[in-house]
Amino acid sequence: MTHIMIAGGGIAGLTAALALHTAGFERITVVETVRELRPVGAGLNIMPNAVRELDALGLLDRLEECSVRTRELRYYHRSGGLISREPRGLGAGYHWPQLSIQRGELQRVLADAVRARLGPGAIVGGVKVTGLEPLADGRPRVQLEHRDGARRGRASLEPDVLIGADGIRSTVRAALNPGEGEPPWNGMLVWRGVSWMPAHQIGTFMFIAGDDRQKAVVYPMTEPDRDSGEVLVNWALAMPADSTGATRGDWNREVPVEKFLHHYEGWDFDGVSVPQVLRAAEGAFEYPMVDRDPLERWSVGRTTLTGDAAHAMYPIGSNGATQSIVDARALGHAMALHPDPARALAAYEAERRPAMTELQQANRRLGPEVVINLAHERAPGGFTDIDEVIPKRELAEIAARYAATGAFDPATVNQGSPYDPAVRSPR
Repeated sequence: MTHIMIAGGGIAGLTAALALHTAGFERITVVETVRELRPVGAGLNIMPNAVRELDALGLLDRLEECSVRTRELRYYHRSGGLISREPRGLGAGYHWPQLSIQRGELQRVLADAVRARLGPGAIVGGVKVTGLEPLADGRPRVQLEHRDGARRGRASLEPDVLIGADGIRSTVRAALNPGEGEPPWNGMLVWRGVSWMPAHQIGTFMFIAGDDRQKAVVYPMTEPDRDSGEVLVNWALAMPADSTGATRGDWNREVPVEKFLHHYEGWDFDGVSVPQVLRAAEGAFEYPMVDRDPLERWSVGRTTLTGDAAHAMYPIGSNGATQSIVDARALGHAMALHPDPARALAAYEAERRPAMTELQQANRRLGPEVVINLAHERAPGGFTDIDEVIPKRELAEIAARYAATGAFDPATVNQGSPYDPAVRSPR
C-alpha cells in the first residue's frame, strides 16, 4: 500500500490529504510542526474555482456554516471615490459562491474531515521535517524532528511519496533547491487582524481601497451574531516600510494597532470607517510582503511541492489559499491516473507550474488591484466621474485578463471540475 507523507498541516496539506483519499489512497500521514491545530489566523477569500473543488470533496455545506458568501467587491480611491463594483460568486454567473472565512475555521473543517476519513492518527503534530535525501529508486528519505514531550528526538522515514506543503519557508523546497535563500521582500509591510463590529457599520461587501503607496482590504467573514448583532471582520493593510520607519522584522510579529492606526485616519468608504474597524481589534500582526521567485521544477523523483511551498505569491486577487486548494485536487487527479508516482508528480507539475508561474508574475504586477494605482496616477486628488479617469471597458478588461490568467473566469469554472477521477481500489 502506497504511503504518502505530507509535510505541513495547513490549507494545502490538509486539502491534499483529502484529495488523495478521494483518489483512492488510504495510507496518508500529515506531519505538522505545531503540536495541536487550533482555529487561529486572519481571513481568507476562497474563489469559486476552489469552492468548486471543496464541494467535490463534500465540504461545501459545512463550510457555509462558518463563512459568508462574498457577493460584491468594490475598489475605492483613498479619497473615497468609488472606482468599480463587481458582483462576485453566484451574482457574477458562477455555479459556486465565493466564500469569506477565517483561516482557522477552514483549517478546522479540513482537519475534521481528514481525521474522519483517514483516521484520528492521520495528522501527527509536534513533528517537523528537517531534511530529505533522494534514494536510488526515487523515494525520499525524510529526516524528522519530534518536538512533542516524551517523543522528542530525531528519526527518519522512507515514504513512497513526499509532498512539501510546508509553506513559504518550506524545508522540502529548500532541500530540492539548496542555496535559494530567504523569500525576496518588496519593501512593503502588511498588518492583519480581525475585529468584531456591529453589522450595520461594516456593510455586506468586500472592499480594497488606497493609492499607489497605501492600501486597505476589509470584509465580513460571518453572519451577524444572533445575540450581539456583530460580525467578525477581516482587515489587511499595506504600506512601504520606509513610510513607517520600520524594518523587515519578524515574520509574524504581534504589534499594537496604535503603531499604524494614524496612517488611516479619515479613511471612510460608503459608511465603513477603517479607523473604527481598527480600534475594535484586540491586536494586529505585522509581516513583510514577500513571495517566492518561480521555480524551474517542483518535483524530484517521488517528492513534489504544493501551495505556498511551490508558488508563494503576493496577497493579491484572493489566490493564495484558492490555488493551494486547486493544487491539491490536481495532485490527487494525477496520482489517480498514473500508477508510477514519479510520472504522476511530473504530470501534476506539468499542468500546474506554468499556470502558477504566470499568476505569480501577474501578482507582482498587482493583478486586478492595479486599478487603484491607475486611478491615483490619473487623478491623484480624487475624481467625480470615474469614467473620465478609467473607462468601464478598461476596468472590465483588467478584471477579465486576471481571471483568465488564473483560470477562474466563469466560463472555465462552470465547466465543472477537471479533477474527478473514478475512485480506485485502496492503495
